[in-house]
Amino acid sequence: MCLVDLLRVVVVSPDPLARGGLAALVSGRRELALAGEASPRDAALVAASRPGAVVLFDVGAADEDAAGIADVVRTGAPVVALAPGRAAAADALRAGVRAVLLRGANADAISAALAAAAHGLAVLDPAIADDFLRTPERDDAAEPLTAREREVLALLAEGLANRAIAAQLEISERTAKFHVEAILGKLGASSRAEAIVRAARMGLVVL
Repeated sequence: MCLVDLLRVVVVSPDPLARGGLAALVSGRRELALAGEASPRDAALVAASRPGAVVLFDVGAADEDAAGIADVVRTGAPVVALAPGRAAAADALRAGVRAVLLRGANADAISAALAAAAHGLAVLDPAIADDFLRTPERDDAAEPLTAREREVLALLAEGLANRAIAAQLEISERTAKFHVEAILGKLGASSRAEAIVRAARMGLVVL
Protein backbone atom coordinates (compact mmCIF):
# COMPACT_ATOMS: atom_id res chain seq x y z
CA MET A 1 0.00 0.00 0.00
CA CYS A 2 1.32 3.42 -0.96
CA LEU A 3 2.27 5.68 1.94
CA VAL A 4 -0.23 8.33 0.82
CA ASP A 5 -3.03 5.75 1.10
CA LEU A 6 -2.29 4.98 4.72
CA LEU A 7 -4.55 6.36 7.45
CA ARG A 8 -2.40 8.58 9.66
CA VAL A 9 -3.00 8.22 13.40
CA VAL A 10 -1.99 10.28 16.43
CA VAL A 11 -1.90 8.19 19.61
CA VAL A 12 -2.82 9.84 22.92
CA SER A 13 -2.70 8.31 26.40
CA PRO A 14 -1.92 9.47 29.95
CA ASP A 15 0.06 6.26 30.48
CA PRO A 16 3.41 6.14 28.62
CA LEU A 17 3.33 2.34 28.53
CA ALA A 18 -0.18 2.26 27.09
CA ARG A 19 0.77 4.98 24.64
CA GLY A 20 3.74 2.95 23.49
CA GLY A 21 1.61 -0.16 23.12
CA LEU A 22 -0.97 1.64 21.02
CA ALA A 23 1.75 3.22 18.91
CA ALA A 24 3.17 -0.25 18.27
CA LEU A 25 -0.30 -1.50 17.35
CA VAL A 26 -0.75 1.32 14.82
CA SER A 27 2.73 0.85 13.38
CA GLY A 28 2.08 -2.86 12.98
CA ARG A 29 -1.00 -2.40 10.78
CA ARG A 30 -0.46 -2.24 7.03
CA GLU A 31 -3.32 0.23 6.57
CA LEU A 32 -2.21 2.64 9.31
CA ALA A 33 0.71 5.01 9.81
CA LEU A 34 1.81 6.50 13.11
CA ALA A 35 1.67 10.31 12.81
CA GLY A 36 2.63 11.13 16.38
CA GLU A 37 2.24 10.45 20.09
CA ALA A 38 1.13 12.77 22.89
CA SER A 39 -0.06 13.01 26.45
CA PRO A 40 -3.61 14.37 26.93
CA ARG A 41 -2.17 17.75 27.91
CA ASP A 42 -0.40 18.12 24.56
CA ALA A 43 -2.94 16.22 22.46
CA ALA A 44 -4.79 19.20 20.97
CA LEU A 45 -1.56 20.89 19.90
CA VAL A 46 -0.23 17.72 18.29
CA ALA A 47 -3.56 16.96 16.59
CA ALA A 48 -3.75 20.48 15.17
CA SER A 49 -0.26 20.08 13.72
CA ARG A 50 -1.19 16.82 11.94
CA PRO A 51 -4.03 17.81 9.57
CA GLY A 52 -5.85 14.82 8.14
CA ALA A 53 -4.83 12.49 10.97
CA VAL A 54 -7.25 10.59 13.19
CA VAL A 55 -6.67 10.71 16.94
CA LEU A 56 -6.73 7.49 18.96
CA PHE A 57 -7.39 8.85 22.45
CA ASP A 58 -6.93 6.45 25.36
CA VAL A 59 -8.83 7.98 28.28
CA GLY A 60 -6.90 5.88 30.78
CA ALA A 61 -7.96 3.41 33.42
CA ALA A 62 -9.11 6.04 35.90
CA ASP A 63 -10.85 8.38 33.41
CA GLU A 64 -8.64 11.21 34.67
CA ASP A 65 -7.97 12.86 31.32
CA ALA A 66 -11.36 12.72 29.62
CA ALA A 67 -11.57 16.52 29.68
CA GLY A 68 -8.70 16.68 27.18
CA ILE A 69 -10.86 14.99 24.56
CA ALA A 70 -12.99 18.11 24.10
CA ASP A 71 -9.88 20.15 23.30
CA VAL A 72 -8.92 17.66 20.58
CA VAL A 73 -12.47 17.59 19.19
CA ARG A 74 -12.33 21.38 18.84
CA THR A 75 -9.34 21.06 16.50
CA GLY A 76 -11.64 19.30 14.04
CA ALA A 77 -9.69 16.04 14.09
CA PRO A 78 -11.74 12.81 14.09
CA VAL A 79 -11.34 11.08 17.44
CA VAL A 80 -11.67 7.44 18.48
CA ALA A 81 -11.86 7.27 22.27
CA LEU A 82 -10.82 4.22 24.25
CA ALA A 83 -12.89 4.31 27.45
CA PRO A 84 -12.53 2.23 30.62
CA GLY A 85 -16.28 1.82 31.04
CA ARG A 86 -19.79 3.03 30.26
CA ALA A 87 -19.58 6.26 32.27
CA ALA A 88 -16.37 7.32 30.54
CA ALA A 89 -17.86 6.39 27.17
CA ALA A 90 -20.83 8.66 27.86
CA ASP A 91 -18.45 11.46 28.90
CA ALA A 92 -16.54 11.06 25.64
CA LEU A 93 -19.75 11.25 23.62
CA ARG A 94 -20.76 14.38 25.49
CA ALA A 95 -17.35 15.87 24.66
CA GLY A 96 -18.19 15.48 20.97
CA VAL A 97 -16.54 12.16 20.14
CA ARG A 98 -18.62 9.96 17.85
CA ALA A 99 -16.41 6.85 17.96
CA VAL A 100 -15.97 5.03 21.27
CA LEU A 101 -14.47 1.64 22.04
CA LEU A 102 -13.76 0.09 25.39
CA ARG A 103 -10.13 -0.19 26.43
CA GLY A 104 -8.86 -3.61 25.50
CA ALA A 105 -10.52 -3.61 22.08
CA ASN A 106 -8.56 -5.73 19.65
CA ALA A 107 -6.43 -4.40 16.81
CA ASP A 108 -8.99 -5.16 14.11
CA ALA A 109 -11.73 -3.28 15.98
CA ILE A 110 -9.47 -0.29 16.57
CA SER A 111 -8.39 -0.15 12.94
CA ALA A 112 -11.99 -0.39 11.73
CA ALA A 113 -13.08 2.36 14.13
CA LEU A 114 -10.27 4.65 12.99
CA ALA A 115 -11.25 4.16 9.36
CA ALA A 116 -14.92 4.79 10.14
CA ALA A 117 -14.16 7.94 12.14
CA ALA A 118 -12.01 9.25 9.30
CA HIS A 119 -15.09 9.03 7.06
CA GLY A 120 -17.35 10.76 9.57
CA LEU A 121 -19.15 7.64 10.75
CA ALA A 122 -20.24 6.95 14.32
CA VAL A 123 -18.86 3.89 16.14
CA LEU A 124 -19.96 2.36 19.44
CA ASP A 125 -18.37 -0.65 21.06
CA PRO A 126 -20.88 -3.54 20.96
CA ALA A 127 -20.54 -3.90 24.74
CA ILE A 128 -21.97 -0.41 25.30
CA ALA A 129 -24.11 0.09 22.19
CA ASP A 130 -27.20 -1.30 23.92
CA ASP A 131 -26.97 1.49 26.50
CA PHE A 132 -27.69 3.98 23.74
CA LEU A 133 -29.70 2.05 21.18
CA ARG A 134 -31.57 -0.80 22.85
CA THR A 135 -34.76 0.80 24.17
CA PRO A 136 -36.11 3.98 22.65
CA GLU A 137 -37.05 6.45 25.32
CA ARG A 138 -40.33 8.23 24.78
CA ASP A 139 -41.25 11.35 26.63
CA ASP A 140 -44.84 12.26 25.93
CA ALA A 141 -44.31 15.59 27.69
CA ALA A 142 -41.48 16.59 25.35
CA GLU A 143 -42.32 19.03 22.57
CA PRO A 144 -42.18 17.17 19.23
CA LEU A 145 -39.66 18.19 16.59
CA THR A 146 -40.87 19.86 13.43
CA ALA A 147 -40.19 18.31 10.04
CA ARG A 148 -37.39 20.82 9.44
CA GLU A 149 -35.87 20.13 12.86
CA ARG A 150 -35.85 16.41 12.06
CA GLU A 151 -33.94 17.19 8.87
CA VAL A 152 -31.44 19.26 10.84
CA LEU A 153 -31.15 16.53 13.47
CA ALA A 154 -30.33 13.93 10.81
CA LEU A 155 -27.52 16.15 9.53
CA LEU A 156 -26.31 16.72 13.08
CA ALA A 157 -26.05 12.97 13.49
CA GLU A 158 -23.81 12.91 10.41
CA GLY A 159 -21.45 15.32 12.17
CA LEU A 160 -22.19 18.39 10.06
CA ALA A 161 -21.52 21.88 11.41
CA ASN A 162 -24.09 24.69 11.14
CA ARG A 163 -22.56 26.06 7.93
CA ALA A 164 -22.69 22.65 6.24
CA ILE A 165 -26.25 22.08 7.45
CA ALA A 166 -27.25 25.46 6.00
CA ALA A 167 -25.68 24.57 2.65
CA GLN A 168 -27.39 21.17 2.56
CA LEU A 169 -30.83 22.61 3.33
CA GLU A 170 -30.31 25.85 1.38
CA ILE A 171 -31.01 28.03 4.41
CA SER A 172 -28.94 30.69 6.14
CA GLU A 173 -26.34 29.70 8.73
CA ARG A 174 -28.25 31.80 11.26
CA THR A 175 -31.42 29.80 10.59
CA ALA A 176 -29.50 26.54 10.90
CA LYS A 177 -28.14 27.70 14.26
CA PHE A 178 -31.68 28.59 15.37
CA HIS A 179 -32.92 25.09 14.49
CA VAL A 180 -29.98 23.45 16.30
CA GLU A 181 -30.68 25.48 19.44
CA ALA A 182 -34.37 24.57 19.23
CA ILE A 183 -33.49 20.87 18.94
CA LEU A 184 -31.20 21.05 21.98
CA GLY A 185 -33.94 22.76 23.95
CA LYS A 186 -36.63 20.27 23.02
CA LEU A 187 -34.38 17.29 23.76
CA GLY A 188 -33.11 18.80 27.01
CA ALA A 189 -29.51 18.52 25.79
CA SER A 190 -26.63 20.83 26.65
CA SER A 191 -24.50 19.95 23.60
CA ARG A 192 -24.83 18.65 20.06
CA ALA A 193 -23.30 15.30 21.07
CA GLU A 194 -25.76 14.89 23.95
CA ALA A 195 -28.63 15.77 21.61
CA ILE A 196 -27.55 13.02 19.21
CA VAL A 197 -27.34 10.47 22.01
CA ARG A 198 -30.75 11.48 23.40
CA ALA A 199 -32.26 11.40 19.91
CA ALA A 200 -30.87 7.89 19.38
CA ARG A 201 -32.42 6.75 22.66
CA MET A 202 -35.75 8.18 21.55
CA GLY A 203 -35.55 6.43 18.19
CA LEU A 204 -35.26 9.70 16.24
CA VAL A 205 -31.91 8.85 14.67
CA VAL A 206 -29.77 5.74 14.27
CA LEU A 207 -26.07 6.07 15.08
